[in-house]
Amino acid sequence: MFAGSNIHYEMANKTQAMGCGGIGAIHLLSQKIGLVDLLDQKVGVLKRHLPYHESDHVLNIAYNIMAGGMRLQDIELRRQDECFLNGLGAQRIPDPTTAGDFTRRFEPKDIVDMMDAINEARQRVWKQQPEGFLSRAVIDVDGTVGGTLGECKEGMDISYKGIWGYAPLIVSLANTKEVLYLVNRPGNAVSHEGAGPWIDRAIALVKPTASQVHLRGDTDFSLTWKFDQWDQAGVTFTLGMDASPKLVKLAQGISEAQWQGLARVEPEIKTEPRERPENVKERIVRERGYLNQRLDSEQVAEFEYQPGKCQKSYRMVVLRKNLSIERGEKVLFDEIRYFFYISNRRDLTCDEVVHDANQRCNQENVIAQLKNGVNAMRMPVDDLNSNWAYMVMAALAWNLKAWFGLMVPNRERGLELVKMEFRSFLASVLLLPAQIIRAGRKIIYRILGYNRWLKDLFATWERLRRLEAS
Repeated sequence: MFAGSNIHYEMANKTQAMGCGGIGAIHLLSQKIGLVDLLDQKVGVLKRHLPYHESDHVLNIAYNIMAGGMRLQDIELRRQDECFLNGLGAQRIPDPTTAGDFTRRFEPKDIVDMMDAINEARQRVWKQQPEGFLSRAVIDVDGTVGGTLGECKEGMDISYKGIWGYAPLIVSLANTKEVLYLVNRPGNAVSHEGAGPWIDRAIALVKPTASQVHLRGDTDFSLTWKFDQWDQAGVTFTLGMDASPKLVKLAQGISEAQWQGLARVEPEIKTEPRERPENVKERIVRERGYLNQRLDSEQVAEFEYQPGKCQKSYRMVVLRKNLSIERGEKVLFDEIRYFFYISNRRDLTCDEVVHDANQRCNQENVIAQLKNGVNAMRMPVDDLNSNWAYMVMAALAWNLKAWFGLMVPNRERGLELVKMEFRSFLASVLLLPAQIIRAGRKIIYRILGYNRWLKDLFATWERLRRLEAS
């Protein structure tokens, strides 16, 4: 089908075009929600503005990523693109070296100020949403490993996985997949290290908008010394708990009559049911006689439990997994394992508590997008704080994607953009060929291609254009 063979290239005489025609709408969004002004007001790392301001540097890094760049060096492509500069009304933008030097000026307080500026702009986006937008705000928290091959990066350390680098903490909003707070830490930091204050910040951020705040995390984030404080503030939580000998003994003491089978939520089949494919991994493990763990059944039960640092008891839901340990076709023995979830939600069944805890795993997709979509964890600069600053600026590109989706007039299609992977979003909305025309005090983006998201781009641009600047 690809039959073209007589292919020629030539330069156009007058037409000036670029490949990221959606960047104008993103910049209009940044202006209308006051992000540009907030960055200049709250972030004060430059003593003199000759000629760049703080917002120029931050948006330069974020826009580079939204224009398809994957590293700091790609900013040079934007610098040399006359159409890109004309499209943003810029005479020039910082080069990669200047951008890297900007990140090195940040101290922890400056990074917090930058996140506060971004979060204030975020709240302005939320105010534009329909009533009931955050009836229950779900905050997910987790740590990850940001590896690096560098040997001279200050603040790096070796993680429990044997990977050199840093250990970022991510606090995100499950409803829209936005990153609320991103904190860099040495590579040997445990997941929950320093997490308490950042969780409290995230709760305070969403509370003015949300009717209810719900917190989720794995076993590392069962901060028992915080439970009473969160409960008294009306914050609900579902958190994993380590299977300590004490909890296992309590679970073993539950009578068999109290256990009930776990009902897993099956995904909705939108077409017709299809035959389940062969489990190739299972077959190979059996054929080669590897040790195999097979799940036979799952049951749930619950009991009241008061952690040592709490003044009241909470609901402890236990998941009992019955495993068959096999080698080849032979069953060696049966094993029972217990998983514990502590929660102050009394409105859910045991099955629903387990399902709620498992839904937190969707945050892994957000972390994967930060690592591989916007490349926020490439660690391109030379110490802990500068890489932290870069992470926040790169994560801003991910947040701008979510905010754009929230501003799409067609609610259903907007939420589809919110859930979309970053690279798919770029291909759908940002990386559109466009001719740039500057005339009559206007910057005109004349789109030269078409896809099914173009009508949403125009509709969102029209909404943003009419929006009063914050």
